[in-house]
Amino acid sequence: MGKRNIGMWLYQNGGGDIIQKNMIDKLQQREINVVPNLNLRDAIAQNGHILHNKTKLDKLDLFFSYNAGEQTQYQLYIKRALNAVIPLINNYNSFELTEDKFHTSFLLRQHGIQTADYKLCHRDDTHHLKTIMKKWNKMVYKPTDGWGGVGLTKIENEEALDMLMPFLNQMDLRYFYVEKFIDYDNTDFRIDIVDGKFVSCYGRKASGKDWRTNITSGGSIFLREPNDEVVNLAKQAAQITGLDIAGVDIIYDRKKEEYVVLEVNGIPAFATPAQEKMGLNFNSNKIDLIVDLIDKKTQHCITDNRKKSKKISKKK
Repeated sequence: MGKRNIGMWLYQNGGGDIIQKNMIDKLQQREINVVPNLNLRDAIAQNGHILHNKTKLDKLDLFFSYNAGEQTQYQLYIKRALNAVIPLINNYNSFELTEDKFHTSFLLRQHGIQTADYKLCHRDDTHHLKTIMKKWNKMVYKPTDGWGGVGLTKIENEEALDMLMPFLNQMDLRYFYVEKFIDYDNTDFRIDIVDGKFVSCYGRKASGKDWRTNITSGGSIFLREPNDEVVNLAKQAAQITGLDIAGVDIIYDRKKEEYVVLEVNGIPAFATPAQEKMGLNFNSNKIDLIVDLIDKKTQHCITDNRKKSKKISKKK
């Protein structure tokens, strides 16, 4: 097969540095060389190449990007160009899809996966929003591109909606995305999937002061056993969105008595050292599955390149 070269940018906080070292060690055992810490913020594109210092990123066999907290629009713009010439994990199109809550919910619903009831309407259509409010009783405003629970606003009556509208108008949004508030027990399932395989399950619980389960919103993690239904639901969501690595958030709708996919995350975190001490021990399995995935994708990349080279040689 020959030596393969990949680029990597993985978060370093919360034990990420240890994860990166373990992953690189396992990849090197398979003769896969890793160029680490390739932050696309420091990359430039010129004359058909994307450069990070002296590394031509477009000549790598794969780029593995896994850092949610330090993303910028510039990085994503470069990442999109890179996706056109080499394999990415996750691929840009699937990652971009799952960064948008409306597009994710729309696609999942098209494939029969239950999500929260939602509405997307024009920013000037406040009359429609009020009609929805009367029908749903409670709803949640969500920025389509937010993460970690940032910007989520629970709207419990029409007066609260009237108070929120001036603030949203100041943000110069072109549209509003709202979801019907689901009657649930303030806990969720986070199911991790890698290459279509189940990795782990744990739960998150909202604090007594907030309804959101996100850790950044005060939620806490607890050990939780999965069942076949939530695991299969998560696998389907990952397959439909096209993510090689996915973290699928699922809650149980007590009124409809069914599980609902709330979000699909393209960069689900590994367990931190503190979480490992409490019993979340999936990191090793997740690393192994990602290493297998990188191995498989780089083999395919080299095989495809050889086929292209042969075609070019025959034409000459």
